[in-house]
Amino acid sequence: MIERAKRPYGPRMKRLLPFLAPLLSLPACAANEAGPAAAVPAAAGWREVATDHDLDRARKWRTAWVRAVAKARAGGHSAEIDREGVLLEPDSALRGAAPPAGDYRCRVLKVGSQGEGLLDYVSYPYFDCRISAGAGGPMDFVKLTGSQRPVGRLFADGDRRLVFLGTLQLGDEQGILRYGHDRQRDMIGLLERIGERRWRLAFPYPAFESTLDVLELVPKE
Repeated sequence: MIERAKRPYGPRMKRLLPFLAPLLSLPACAANEAGPAAAVPAAAGWREVATDHDLDRARKWRTAWVRAVAKARAGGHSAEIDREGVLLEPDSALRGAAPPAGDYRCRVLKVGSQGEGLLDYVSYPYFDCRISAGAGGPMDFVKLTGSQRPVGRLFADGDRRLVFLGTLQLGDEQGILRYGHDRQRDMIGLLERIGERRWRLAFPYPAFESTLDVLELVPKE
Protein backbone atom coordinates (compact mmCIF):
# COMPACT_ATOMS: atom_id res chain seq x y z
CA MET A 1 0.00 0.00 0.00
CA ILE A 2 2.60 2.57 -1.11
CA GLU A 3 1.47 5.66 -2.96
CA ARG A 4 3.54 5.85 -6.11
CA ALA A 5 4.80 8.95 -7.85
CA LYS A 6 5.34 7.54 -11.34
CA ARG A 7 3.28 4.38 -11.75
CA PRO A 8 -0.34 5.46 -12.19
CA TYR A 9 -1.99 2.48 -10.53
CA GLY A 10 -0.36 0.61 -7.65
CA PRO A 11 -2.08 -2.14 -5.59
CA ARG A 12 -4.10 0.35 -3.57
CA MET A 13 -5.37 2.13 -6.67
CA LYS A 14 -6.32 -1.18 -8.27
CA ARG A 15 -8.57 -1.96 -5.31
CA LEU A 16 -10.26 1.40 -5.79
CA LEU A 17 -10.70 1.19 -9.56
CA PRO A 18 -14.20 -0.35 -9.41
CA PHE A 19 -15.31 2.71 -7.46
CA LEU A 20 -13.27 5.26 -9.40
CA ALA A 21 -13.84 4.05 -12.95
CA PRO A 22 -16.93 6.23 -13.49
CA LEU A 23 -14.99 9.26 -12.26
CA LEU A 24 -11.95 8.60 -14.41
CA SER A 25 -14.15 8.72 -17.51
CA LEU A 26 -15.67 12.15 -16.78
CA PRO A 27 -16.21 14.30 -19.88
CA ALA A 28 -13.36 16.52 -20.98
CA CYS A 29 -15.42 19.64 -20.39
CA ALA A 30 -15.13 18.99 -16.65
CA ALA A 31 -11.36 19.59 -16.62
CA ASN A 32 -8.76 21.99 -17.91
CA GLU A 33 -5.08 22.88 -17.57
CA ALA A 34 -5.22 26.27 -15.83
CA GLY A 35 -3.73 25.26 -12.47
CA PRO A 36 -5.27 25.54 -8.97
CA ALA A 37 -7.43 28.49 -10.02
CA ALA A 38 -9.25 26.08 -12.33
CA ALA A 39 -10.39 24.00 -9.37
CA VAL A 40 -11.76 26.76 -7.12
CA PRO A 41 -12.49 30.39 -8.04
CA ALA A 42 -11.15 33.19 -5.86
CA ALA A 43 -13.68 34.45 -3.31
CA ALA A 44 -13.79 36.64 -0.21
CA GLY A 45 -14.34 33.59 2.02
CA TRP A 46 -14.44 29.82 1.77
CA ARG A 47 -18.06 29.58 2.87
CA GLU A 48 -19.05 31.44 -0.30
CA VAL A 49 -17.65 28.58 -2.37
CA ALA A 50 -18.05 25.44 -0.24
CA THR A 51 -20.75 22.91 -1.08
CA ASP A 52 -23.30 21.89 1.55
CA HIS A 53 -21.58 18.51 1.84
CA ASP A 54 -18.22 20.12 2.58
CA LEU A 55 -19.72 22.58 5.04
CA ASP A 56 -21.04 19.55 6.90
CA ARG A 57 -17.68 17.79 6.80
CA ALA A 58 -15.99 20.92 8.18
CA ARG A 59 -18.48 21.12 11.05
CA LYS A 60 -17.82 17.47 11.94
CA TRP A 61 -14.02 17.60 11.76
CA ARG A 62 -13.54 16.79 15.46
CA THR A 63 -15.92 13.84 15.33
CA ALA A 64 -14.01 12.46 12.35
CA TRP A 65 -10.70 12.96 14.14
CA VAL A 66 -11.76 11.24 17.37
CA ARG A 67 -13.38 8.33 15.55
CA ALA A 68 -10.42 7.82 13.24
CA VAL A 69 -7.82 7.78 16.00
CA ALA A 70 -9.97 5.53 18.22
CA LYS A 71 -10.41 3.04 15.37
CA ALA A 72 -6.69 3.05 14.58
CA ARG A 73 -5.83 2.47 18.23
CA ALA A 74 -8.35 -0.37 18.44
CA GLY A 75 -6.66 -1.86 15.38
CA GLY A 76 -3.32 -2.03 17.18
CA HIS A 77 -1.70 1.22 16.01
CA SER A 78 -1.36 3.09 19.30
CA ALA A 79 2.44 3.11 19.12
CA GLU A 80 2.43 4.73 15.66
CA ILE A 81 -0.12 7.33 16.72
CA ASP A 82 1.80 8.22 19.88
CA ARG A 83 5.01 8.47 17.89
CA GLU A 84 3.49 11.14 15.61
CA GLY A 85 2.78 13.40 18.61
CA VAL A 86 1.17 16.75 17.79
CA LEU A 87 0.58 15.76 14.17
CA LEU A 88 -2.35 13.58 15.25
CA GLU A 89 -3.53 15.63 18.23
CA PRO A 90 -6.66 17.60 17.24
CA ASP A 91 -6.02 20.60 19.50
CA SER A 92 -2.35 21.28 18.76
CA ALA A 93 -2.81 24.21 16.35
CA LEU A 94 -0.62 27.28 16.93
CA ARG A 95 -1.22 30.91 16.06
CA GLY A 96 0.03 32.19 12.73
CA ALA A 97 -1.41 29.46 10.56
CA ALA A 98 -0.52 30.88 7.13
CA PRO A 99 2.50 29.09 5.60
CA PRO A 100 4.99 30.88 3.37
CA ALA A 101 4.81 30.31 -0.36
CA GLY A 102 7.26 27.74 -1.64
CA ASP A 103 7.97 24.06 -2.16
CA TYR A 104 7.29 21.54 0.60
CA ARG A 105 7.94 17.94 1.48
CA CYS A 106 4.57 16.35 2.27
CA ARG A 107 3.45 12.96 3.48
CA VAL A 108 -0.03 11.57 4.05
CA LEU A 109 -1.35 9.54 6.97
CA LYS A 110 -4.64 7.72 6.51
CA VAL A 111 -6.33 7.00 9.85
CA GLY A 112 -9.39 4.87 10.63
CA SER A 113 -10.62 2.79 7.71
CA GLN A 114 -14.05 3.26 6.18
CA GLY A 115 -14.74 -0.46 5.90
CA GLU A 116 -13.47 -4.02 5.97
CA GLY A 117 -10.40 -4.93 3.98
CA LEU A 118 -8.73 -1.54 4.44
CA LEU A 119 -6.00 -0.67 6.92
CA ASP A 120 -6.80 1.50 9.93
CA TYR A 121 -3.45 3.26 9.77
CA VAL A 122 -1.15 3.95 6.82
CA SER A 123 1.79 6.36 6.69
CA TYR A 124 3.15 7.16 3.23
CA PRO A 125 6.63 8.46 2.35
CA TYR A 126 7.27 12.09 1.48
CA PHE A 127 6.14 13.51 -1.84
CA ASP A 128 6.26 17.05 -3.26
CA CYS A 129 3.77 19.85 -2.57
CA ARG A 130 3.68 23.54 -3.43
CA ILE A 131 2.02 26.60 -1.94
CA SER A 132 1.78 29.67 -4.18
CA ALA A 133 0.75 33.18 -3.28
CA GLY A 134 -2.57 34.03 -4.90
CA ALA A 135 -2.99 37.20 -6.92
CA GLY A 136 -4.69 39.37 -4.30
CA GLY A 137 -6.74 36.45 -3.00
CA PRO A 138 -6.45 32.98 -1.48
CA MET A 139 -3.20 31.02 -1.72
CA ASP A 140 -2.97 28.04 -4.04
CA PHE A 141 -2.04 24.54 -2.88
CA VAL A 142 -1.14 21.52 -4.99
CA LYS A 143 0.37 18.11 -4.28
CA LEU A 144 2.72 17.63 -7.20
CA THR A 145 3.53 13.91 -7.02
CA GLY A 146 1.80 10.72 -5.96
CA SER A 147 -1.29 8.86 -7.17
CA GLN A 148 -3.75 11.03 -5.19
CA ARG A 149 -3.10 14.78 -5.56
CA PRO A 150 -5.24 17.51 -3.95
CA VAL A 151 -5.26 20.78 -5.88
CA GLY A 152 -7.09 23.95 -4.90
CA ARG A 153 -7.05 27.07 -2.72
CA LEU A 154 -6.37 28.02 0.90
CA PHE A 155 -8.74 30.53 2.48
CA ALA A 156 -8.04 32.44 5.70
CA ASP A 157 -10.22 31.39 8.64
CA GLY A 158 -8.91 33.08 11.80
CA ASP A 159 -5.33 33.10 13.07
CA ARG A 160 -5.08 29.36 13.79
CA ARG A 161 -6.53 27.86 10.64
CA LEU A 162 -6.85 28.09 6.88
CA VAL A 163 -9.47 26.15 4.94
CA PHE A 164 -8.57 24.23 1.81
CA LEU A 165 -11.14 23.74 -0.93
CA GLY A 166 -10.22 21.80 -4.00
CA THR A 167 -10.48 18.61 -6.01
CA LEU A 168 -8.58 15.36 -6.31
CA GLN A 169 -6.41 14.34 -9.25
CA LEU A 170 -5.88 10.59 -9.65
CA GLY A 171 -3.21 8.50 -11.32
CA ASP A 172 -1.81 10.08 -14.48
CA GLU A 173 -4.57 12.64 -14.96
CA GLN A 174 -3.44 16.03 -16.25
CA GLY A 175 -6.65 18.05 -16.21
CA ILE A 176 -8.15 19.58 -13.06
CA LEU A 177 -11.76 18.89 -12.14
CA ARG A 178 -13.83 21.91 -11.14
CA TYR A 179 -14.83 22.05 -7.49
CA GLY A 180 -18.50 21.20 -7.07
CA HIS A 181 -18.62 19.11 -10.25
CA ASP A 182 -18.46 15.77 -8.45
CA ARG A 183 -18.94 15.19 -4.73
CA GLN A 184 -16.50 12.27 -4.62
CA ARG A 185 -13.71 14.45 -5.97
CA ASP A 186 -14.46 17.57 -3.92
CA MET A 187 -12.13 18.09 -0.96
CA ILE A 188 -12.20 20.24 2.15
CA GLY A 189 -9.30 20.41 4.59
CA LEU A 190 -8.12 22.37 7.61
CA LEU A 191 -4.57 23.70 7.49
CA GLU A 192 -2.88 24.48 10.81
CA ARG A 193 0.63 25.23 12.03
CA ILE A 194 1.88 22.69 14.57
CA GLY A 195 5.54 23.69 14.90
CA GLU A 196 8.19 26.26 14.07
CA ARG A 197 8.34 25.12 10.42
CA ARG A 198 5.70 22.45 10.32
CA TRP A 199 2.07 22.41 9.16
CA ARG A 200 -0.67 19.85 8.68
CA LEU A 201 -3.64 19.72 6.33
CA ALA A 202 -6.39 17.50 7.74
CA PHE A 203 -9.23 16.14 5.57
CA PRO A 204 -12.25 14.94 7.61
CA TYR A 205 -14.31 12.14 6.06
CA PRO A 206 -12.50 11.88 2.70
CA ALA A 207 -14.41 10.11 -0.06
CA PHE A 208 -12.19 7.02 -0.13
CA GLU A 209 -10.48 4.61 2.26
CA SER A 210 -10.16 6.46 5.59
CA THR A 211 -12.09 8.49 8.15
CA LEU A 212 -9.34 11.10 8.39
CA ASP A 213 -6.41 11.99 6.13
CA VAL A 214 -3.61 14.12 7.59
CA LEU A 215 -1.03 15.64 5.25
CA GLU A 216 2.15 16.86 6.97
CA LEU A 217 3.95 19.82 5.35
CA VAL A 218 7.61 20.72 5.93
CA PRO A 219 9.36 23.39 3.81
CA LYS A 220 12.12 22.15 1.55
CA GLU A 221 15.54 23.47 2.50
